[in-house]
Amino acid sequence: MSKSSAQLLLDANRTIAPISPLLFGGFAEHMGRCVYEGIYEPKSAHADEQGLRTDVLDALRAQKYTTIRYPGGNFLSGYNWLDGVGPKEQRPRRRELAWQSLETNQFGTNEFMGFCKAIDAAPMLGVNMGTGTIQSACDLVDYCNTPSGTYWSDLRSQHGYAAPHNVKYWCVGNEMDGPWQMGALAAHEYGVKAREAAKLMRWMDPSIETVLCGSSNDRMPTFPEWDRVALEEAWEHMDYLSIHYYAGNRENDTPSFLANS
Repeated sequence: MSKSSAQLLLDANRTIAPISPLLFGGFAEHMGRCVYEGIYEPKSAHADEQGLRTDVLDALRAQKYTTIRYPGGNFLSGYNWLDGVGPKEQRPRRRELAWQSLETNQFGTNEFMGFCKAIDAAPMLGVNMGTGTIQSACDLVDYCNTPSGTYWSDLRSQHGYAAPHNVKYWCVGNEMDGPWQMGALAAHEYGVKAREAAKLMRWMDPSIETVLCGSSNDRMPTFPEWDRVALEEAWEHMDYLSIHYYAGNRENDTPSFLANS
């Protein structure tokens, strides 16, 4: 029997579909040295007038990020955004349970907006679906995006930011299927809560785009059923589904690692 042969032709010029620039984003979380000593370190010799490290800003600009998600991550599910706005000397120091640290809240929503502007990336804010409420999520949209005339928009102005931040992208929770998550929910429970939160958020600002969190990873016992159930509840008020997949070359097998991409 003769051996069969085949040819593989590669056409680098063939376009299947445009690639969304949103794929080239990153995230900043209050975890380790990511925010404090990383992005934000007022006492550093590299700090600018906002306390942002200029060496880090230069490195991030070179990466040309299109979006940056904040404040998490697992941190999000225990975070009250009100702790991180207003005069810094009045912000509370709290025990942070996701990463077992002390949160000073010296870097918050408005500082993050300045950071995004400095690296020319669109902000993507997360709202707390663990310990947080749908009203708190709606209030954050009001604080960030309403020009003026409401309690929250006027509070933003009092904090020194008269112009709205006009945040377009909003993540409704983070990895809510994980037992490690504060306030973890079953898929149906999360779908209902996320639906109602996104509904109010869109009523507050119809121009925003919302992201439903999918399964944390493909090793979860509820994968992929979680995504189906949550989507069935919330799809009408969502624009995107967040699919978490973390690839790393832990085995030092570069060909296999690249194949996973």
